[in-house]
Amino acid sequence: MNEEISAEELLRGKLNSETARMPWKELQRHFASGSTLWIDPALDLIEVGFRMERDDAKSIETWMNKGWIRPVSNDQARRWYNDDAELWTCVVRPWVLLQEVDEPA
Repeated sequence: MNEEISAEELLRGKLNSETARMPWKELQRHFASGSTLWIDPALDLIEVGFRMERDDAKSIETWMNKGWIRPVSNDQARRWYNDDAELWTCVVRPWVLLQEVDEPA
């Protein structure tokens, strides 16, 4: 059995280890600088980050055209602020990828 870890596995592991839940109020400065992207819950946050790190323009463009990846809107930012929201975050420089936390019912 081969014990070597591929570069893809290492990158996915790195992204996974750097993903965290953070309060919106701590993320607002990234929004103000225009570096936040909302990721639809239908997508896997780590997979999106992986595709961005790999410069998979075709996948990213497809998801953006479907509205599954888009800049955080002023309305979203306001709602998250008022709701004291906590979001999943993954940094893929220069972007901070954000996804709403799916709370158990």
